[in-house]
Amino acid sequence: MNRFFPSIWIVLFFAVGINFNSVRAQTENATSSLVIARVKYRGGGDWYNDPSVIPNLCRYLKEHTGVDAVEKEARVSLTDNSLFSYPVLYLTGHGRISLSDEEALHLRTYLLKGGFLYADDDYGMDKFFRRVMKKVFPDRELIELPFSYGIYHVFYNFPNGLPKIHKHNGKPPQGFGIFDDRGRLMVFYTYETNISDGWADPGVHNDPPEKREEALKMGVDIVVWALLH
Repeated sequence: MNRFFPSIWIVLFFAVGINFNSVRAQTENATSSLVIARVKYRGGGDWYNDPSVIPNLCRYLKEHTGVDAVEKEARVSLTDNSLFSYPVLYLTGHGRISLSDEEALHLRTYLLKGGFLYADDDYGMDKFFRRVMKKVFPDRELIELPFSYGIYHVFYNFPNGLPKIHKHNGKPPQGFGIFDDRGRLMVFYTYETNISDGWADPGVHNDPPEKREEALKMGVDIVVWALLH
């Protein structure tokens, strides 16, 4: 299997102190575009829900960072040959997630070779996501990230960690990560917040504008952090 190579414009994000003007100026000369891929999985969970979230996030990325993000999601199974073409994977859904041994091995290889998975807990997904992550990485744990961790400050500043977008069980939002041996964040999992629901078209969840803005800004931080690392 070929080693994962991110798009060449990722090197533009070489410092935490990026700003709008410098990012836009450099991306105008870029030769590649960011495509975010949604993970298709088996088990019964609705991996396909809220199809407007990735287009809306990518539009916001383009408008506010200058990143040339394609406003259409790709959809990829974990055994697809194209998996290693995408620097960022997105996974969500309500309920059960099931991965075969082959799918778990492919996801593990993708992540260890430089890929990034963002998973957002939709109601009922948590225990199944944790279970499949133990299958992918039996030797690694999901670790809660402190509010000081860089993903909360890389482009927009979230001094109190994740914003709370939806109530769910009324618990405080938490962000968890799985790291490789070099300390690189490979998996970022948001729990009890449903950040990506805030990226959906306004009429889907009827979130107030300020909540959608918070969610989109956090989405920018997630993607920029993935590209930086």
